[in-house]
Amino acid sequence: MPIAARSIRTRFRSLRSPARARLLVVAVAAALTAVFLTPLGAQAARAKESRPVYSYANAIRESVWVDTGLDEDRDGRTDRVAVDIVRPREPAAQGRRVPVIMDASPYYSCCGRGNESQLKTYDAQGDVVQMPLFYDNYFVPRGYAFIGVDLAGTNRSDGCVDIGGPSDVASAKAVVDWLNGRARGYTTRTGTQRAAASWSNGRTGMIGKSWDGTIANGVAATGVEGLKTIVPISSISSWYDYYFAKGAPLYDSGPDWLSNYVESPQAQAHCAAVQQELVDGAPRTGDWTPLWSGRDYAAEAGKVRASVFVVHGMQDLNVRTKNFGQWWDALAAHGVERKIWLSQTGHVDPFDYRRADWVATLHQWFDHYLLGYDNGIERQPMADVERHPDQWSTDRSWPPAGTRDAVLRPLPGAAPGVGGLGTTAAPAGASETFTDDPAVDETGWAAAVDRPTAEKAGFLSKPLTQDLRLSGSSRVTVTATPTTTSAHLSAVLVDLGPDTIRDYAGAGEGILTGTDRTCWGDSTAGDSACYKVTSAAKKAVDYTVFSRGWADLGHYAGGTGRPLTPGTPYTITLDLHATDHVVPAGHRLALIVAGTDRDLIDPPASRPTLTLDLTRTAANLPLVGGVRAFVKATSGTPARVAPALSHPAGVAGPRPAPPVPGER
Repeated sequence: MPIAARSIRTRFRSLRSPARARLLVVAVAAALTAVFLTPLGAQAARAKESRPVYSYANAIRESVWVDTGLDEDRDGRTDRVAVDIVRPREPAAQGRRVPVIMDASPYYSCCGRGNESQLKTYDAQGDVVQMPLFYDNYFVPRGYAFIGVDLAGTNRSDGCVDIGGPSDVASAKAVVDWLNGRARGYTTRTGTQRAAASWSNGRTGMIGKSWDGTIANGVAATGVEGLKTIVPISSISSWYDYYFAKGAPLYDSGPDWLSNYVESPQAQAHCAAVQQELVDGAPRTGDWTPLWSGRDYAAEAGKVRASVFVVHGMQDLNVRTKNFGQWWDALAAHGVERKIWLSQTGHVDPFDYRRADWVATLHQWFDHYLLGYDNGIERQPMADVERHPDQWSTDRSWPPAGTRDAVLRPLPGAAPGVGGLGTTAAPAGASETFTDDPAVDETGWAAAVDRPTAEKAGFLSKPLTQDLRLSGSSRVTVTATPTTTSAHLSAVLVDLGPDTIRDYAGAGEGILTGTDRTCWGDSTAGDSACYKVTSAAKKAVDYTVFSRGWADLGHYAGGTGRPLTPGTPYTITLDLHATDHVVPAGHRLALIVAGTDRDLIDPPASRPTLTLDLTRTAANLPLVGGVRAFVKATSGTPARVAPALSHPAGVAGPRPAPPVPGER
């Protein structure tokens, strides 16, 4: 306790008169204000927005190597990670400290950042010239430092890439510690001259898309002091859920391939042991192992001290939306201050689908959490959701108030594989049968949902008399009897009716990139703040697949798979991915259960026929208004009904995605 506060407390204890006590309360308040009010707090009381008053052209550009305390490359010395810094010169000259915005990435030399795949470039002295993205151009003139950290084993850093594990997370956490005086920094990669962050006030915000934002999640989950906020964009919360869905493999390679993909040549020469640990710890069986436990940030959400601004495309088929859904739910359970943007895009940065609003909102966010400005950002609606291309709605909370789980059940129909979807249970003995066909994907199933086909079973609601909104994460519990010793299952939710949506399956995953440029911040000859304009890539469709989930039936008992016994029924719950979707009046809601979802999961070793027990199969959906909303929406006669089409149009089928978070 400061001396002034201790002295006041002692005097307060000596008082006997209530009047004198009241007077002293006023004195205490004034004294504590004088003792504890920092320049940051005084500035925040006066200002609402940081202004571009500092010279970007004259900014200090320097590199520091921070000691992580680990020796992942086993060379006998602790690893150092490269920290490239751009910071305003004027505050340093005046003895004032500034907050930090940080993007820790494995992509600064191998793959590039942003829609234009920018790489770091350096001058002859090794100081950064081009820092990818607009963050430094925009925020450095406004009184922030920007830092680009090379994750361990990449670009100019020591160590090894361990795919979201201790080395990856320590790479960035060590920098937060260094900014707060708790770790050692050096002026060179191998030298002994120390570098201190005397220019930093320790308040740090992390941002980044995909792997970069994933590391922000991981660092926040350590509870490190000084990390005030994170902005994870299209990011992973559990690396198991990047590679598998309840045992079903989402890609044909594992974390060892990804590590080799981004590592520097020097790291590849020294990191064979770490590579082998990734192979051994991540078997292609899809079993849960200790390696995955060490990369599950959602399980550590209780340690998060930072505020969190989650951004994700609801049609992201690279970092699939289960990752943001479970992270959001875990943060909510622990009362973490948070905000969310959900777009109709795939794996796309908000700078490329809502540029002006994004820059303005991010500016407010960092001003509040890093500069302490009382600008009201934390009192604005929690959620922004894109309903149609470039059309957004907001909610005070997310999922919105009144959202409750509703249990919907499949019902047999007049034609094989085409049934109903309602709230009543199927009659005893009701079943549907389909045969896994790895050549068909979810768009093929949806296009024929109301017609018998061998590879799927579809269940349709009645045409809706009013809009029905799903908001959050769904679950589908399936009881299935296979004919072989292995089987994969898929479940998708479909909005049956015409709409115009972002073409998330196209090359731009929902955006078109033009040739004109807009500028966001200040430029230099080596680092332009001007980026190509983008617009919505639109597609007129007759149906929309808006949520999906998968599982290996052999993982019915939990984290370890086992061979199936043909002819034996098994029950498993598929976790459908988080979304926020409105099925309009006149449309129908459909549930499809099938086998391999081509290009989204890998097929099993066999090609089974599966029989669904409809009495033991159900969908648990988060509906605004709960089950009553569904009953009301499926009662009566709708004013108009979307027509049934013989060849309905949808987006193209899913494209094989590279197993690289951060690339399209």
